[in-house]
Order: sequence, then C-alpha cells, then structure tokens
Amino acid sequence: MGNERNWAGNYRYGASELHAPDNIEQVQELVARSRTIKALGTRHSFNGIPDTDGSHLSLSKLNRIVGLDRESGTVTVEAGIRYGELCGYLNDNGYALHNLASLPHISVAGACATATHGSGNRNGNLSTAVRALEIVNADGETVALSRDGQDGGFAGAVVGLGALGVVTKLTLDVVPAFEVSQTVYENLPLSQLEKHADDIFFSGYSVSLFTDWKDTAINQVWVKRTAADGQFTPAGPELYGAKRATQPLHPVPGQPVHNCSEQMGVAGPWHERLAHFKMEFTPSAGEELQSEYFVPRDQVYRALGAIADIRERISPLLYVSEIRTIAGDELWMSPNYKQNSAGIHFTWKPDWEAVRQVLPLIESKLEPFGARPHWAKLFTMEPSRVQSLYPKLPDFRELAARFDSQGKFRNAFLNRYLFESYNG
Repeated sequence: MGNERNWAGNYRYGASELHAPDNIEQVQELVARSRTIKALGTRHSFNGIPDTDGSHLSLSKLNRIVGLDRESGTVTVEAGIRYGELCGYLNDNGYALHNLASLPHISVAGACATATHGSGNRNGNLSTAVRALEIVNADGETVALSRDGQDGGFAGAVVGLGALGVVTKLTLDVVPAFEVSQTVYENLPLSQLEKHADDIFFSGYSVSLFTDWKDTAINQVWVKRTAADGQFTPAGPELYGAKRATQPLHPVPGQPVHNCSEQMGVAGPWHERLAHFKMEFTPSAGEELQSEYFVPRDQVYRALGAIADIRERISPLLYVSEIRTIAGDELWMSPNYKQNSAGIHFTWKPDWEAVRQVLPLIESKLEPFGARPHWAKLFTMEPSRVQSLYPKLPDFRELAARFDSQGKFRNAFLNRYLFESYNG
C-alpha cells in the first residue's frame, strides 16, 4: 500500500492496506473491525485529509445510481459515483445538477465532504445540493441524516471532512436539464474589477477568471451562459475591455485545447459546459499542485490587488490562477458558510519546496480578508488561525464525537486542523 499516491502524484498515502468493498454491508463490517480507517474517493485531494496509518476503504465499487425521484426532484446515488458518470444519466432523463466543479472526474461524496464548489454568484457549492446522506459510523452502524431531519446534525455532516464516518449514499437535489454556451474573452484589465466585479461575475451563470500573474491583467474570462426562453443572446465582442477569443483556448498555456469543454458560444448540454474539462481527457495540467483561498465576494478586487503586490514571487511557480464566485451557505464547515465568496485558486508547478515558501506570503496578504483555505488543497496556515475562521467548529467537534467516540476516523490532518486544543 505504501506506493499509493493521489491523483497529482504529490502525496503518498500511509495506509497499511486498501479495501474495495462491493456493498454497504461490507463497508459496515470493515469499519466495525478496524482500529483506524478512512474512505478514499478519486484521490483528488492534495493534502493528507483522506490519509491514515490504518486501513483505506475505496468506494470505487459503490458507484451505482439508486434512483431518480421525479416527484421530489432528487437523485440518490452511492458515494463512489463520479460526477461525469452521474451527469450523463441525469441529462438522459431530463435533469441536471445546479453546479459542477472544473473536473467531472471527482467523486460525489469526496467533493461534497470538502465543499468543492464550481462557480456562479447565485450557485452554492456542490454540497449545497445534498438533501440527505447515509453514513457508517465508528460502530459500523448506518445513520441517515436529512435536510428536513430534527436532530440538528445535518448542516454539520454534509461537509464532514471525513471526520464522522464513511458516507455511503447521498440524495441530491436536481433541476430540469438546461443548455449552456461558453464564450472566452482575453485580456481583461484587473482594474476593471474595482467598479465592475459584480457586473463581470453576473455576466453569466458561471464565470471564471484566469491569470498567470505575469502582469496585472486577467488572461482569460470564461463566461458560461444559460438559454433564456430557448434562445441565446449572442455574446458581445467585448467584456469590460476584454476581447472575445477567436479560437478555443486552454486556461493553462501550451496544454491541448481538445481537453477542454466546448467554447466559441456553441450551446450544448449543461454537463458538457459547466465543467472546464472533458471526462475522457486528462484534466488541468496533470502533474501539479493546487491551493485555494476563499474571501468575501465584495472584497475580491482588494484581495487580488494584495496578491498582485507579490506576483513576481508567484508567477514563476504557477501554471495558472483561477478566480470564481460561490454563493454563501449554512453548512458548518463550508468555507462559504454565511458568506458569498470568491475563490482564488492557484495551480502550481510540481515544486513543493518552492511553493511552500510562497504560500505564507499569500496567506499573509489575504489575512485581512479572513481568507479560508480549501480543505483538500495545500496551505500553510496555522491551525489556530484556521479554527478561528469557523464559528460552528465547537458544534462540529461535538457531532464528530457522537459519530466517532473512538477517534477511528481521525488522522494527522484532522487532529491538527480540527481537534487540536480539543479534549474530546
């Protein structure tokens, strides 16, 4: 097991064994008899949040669609299903999810557990679609929680960070299928965000800004728009000084464009446009590191200006940086808890020693904005600082103790960032 790595290859897991159960009953048995155990999804986390020195439990075989409930507007799935697999089924049946992350390759359970997000001013992160979930607790028992439940734990369990147990099923809200067109603009002056940030981020259903920080311009603006009454308004030739691209582009210069979702304003199914990358191709740059920080949406221009002060330290290490917005939510451990946010994302070249030196500089620049790091990506922020950013952390600790009084699902990452200074 010692040679198992994450998707990007930067993290080597410490688990002594790997199990891939065929059904939920086997999950229950494995959890009940294990000293320490952690669920492992599609391995897209860049840090030790899913690691363990005990047993790893892969959910890759628990990837079935349990059922589509048209009356309630929900779909129930096993936790190991990937978004790319689920989306095709939903679209074929006339339904959609409200939001998708950049990559369709990730598992539903892993994405929701870490508040992975997608984008859009009005769109909550992927976990906000969760209506109900089933968790195997430390005793091997299944516990069902729902948004309509009376026990008060649901809002803490959805972004559970792997601390409560093994999520085996999720029920997600769905919406009627819709079409999306994607238009890319080039060279948006950063200064335009000072007065027009809301206008730019409201210019589409989902909007992403990409920059390599070599200067203060935004290299690309990806605008994903939905149809209104079955018709698309043609995209204009300019967007606040940025020019409409004349050919498809990859956000990372030099990477193959055919890996990306369709552009040039051509309308198509929601699941073939909301993600940046196609399911059948290598996403992003492949061998890379990632970091991300969430700031209040109304502070995004000031936050980007602070980062621009150290761009000469950032740009040599960077493939690309992406800025997206995410609607606030009520989920206790979500970085978007009670905050409409902007996520400032960094896709780094695979040089951890150099990146580790620059992350504290970025975190210092973003500290005045109360920046919260993405749980599954790389950061160097002190645990006390991270804990101070989550007002519901004491309640989450109590919830985790209720599900896992033995500490069976804890690991070095969770102990450091969630449970340090806690005697529970």
